[in-house]
Amino acid sequence: MNAPSRRKPPPLEPVPSQRPVADFLTARRAGLGAIAVVLLAIGASALLWSRVAERVHWSGGYQLLPAMVEVRGVAPWVKADLRSESLRAASLDRALPLADPDLPNRLARAFDMHPWVRQVVRVELKHPAGAVVEVVCREPVAMVGVKGGLMAVDAEGVVLPSADFTAELAAGYPRVSGVESSPQGPEGSRWGDPMVEEGAVLAQVIAPEWRALELVECRPVMERGVRMWELVGSGGRLILFGSAPGREAAGELSAAGKIARLKELAASAETSTDRIDLTGLDSAPPAATQGNLPPDPPRPASPGAAPPEPLAIPQR
Repeated sequence: MNAPSRRKPPPLEPVPSQRPVADFLTARRAGLGAIAVVLLAIGASALLWSRVAERVHWSGGYQLLPAMVEVRGVAPWVKADLRSESLRAASLDRALPLADPDLPNRLARAFDMHPWVRQVVRVELKHPAGAVVEVVCREPVAMVGVKGGLMAVDAEGVVLPSADFTAELAAGYPRVSGVESSPQGPEGSRWGDPMVEEGAVLAQVIAPEWRALELVECRPVMERGVRMWELVGSGGRLILFGSAPGREAAGELSAAGKIARLKELAASAETSTDRIDLTGLDSAPPAATQGNLPPDPPRPASPGAAPPEPLAIPQR
């Protein structure tokens, strides 16, 4: 008789651990240890860098000194030290960290504020420490006569640093007389008088013929109830140029036509002291009157701006 078969007992189910976190950490202690080592290394590196970063930033290869700033585009007529004056005025005449992300903008603003600079084209940082600042300079076109001296302006009527000119240099530019106003702002800003702006544009246009015609000044006069401009030459020669370029009256000869006539006069040996009229207007102009011209409304000055010194260059 066969003995009854014994049934195998069912497998025991694992008892849930009472310490799941501890068991997890124990099973993965090797991987976790490696992670801990990496985190400690990162922390130590960050701590070390925080202690030496400032020293590194201010070391020779990470700081920009004033002498390391190269300025390109400085015009030959600019006698000022553009680099030193710009950096000093902006309080940047010291060592500057190259790590400063705003450094290019700070340099651009510093040079843009200089009265000789019309535009900052670009600022480029170089490594090792260095910087290139490229600028476009304003060009003087005339000297405006003021009480006791002359003041330089560009073609837009912007006041330039007159102290950068000698009397000999100033004598080489057309002179605008008859201006009674004073600059409404500091050097590097517009004069603020439309008469000065007209005279500056006229001076730029007639500059090539200035010496050939031996002119000494251009001045505003009243003709037919409007402001026109008269050129005065040595020996009493008078030339009625007419309205300022771009402001011609109806029927008046254009600036280009007037310049062509001036070239003819410069090339000829004509020495007549009769007043020459370049306007091309039909009727003969009445006698010119100087002074008591209707004033132009002054333009508002910049708040807090100090006007430049008006006695920079004594008139000869």
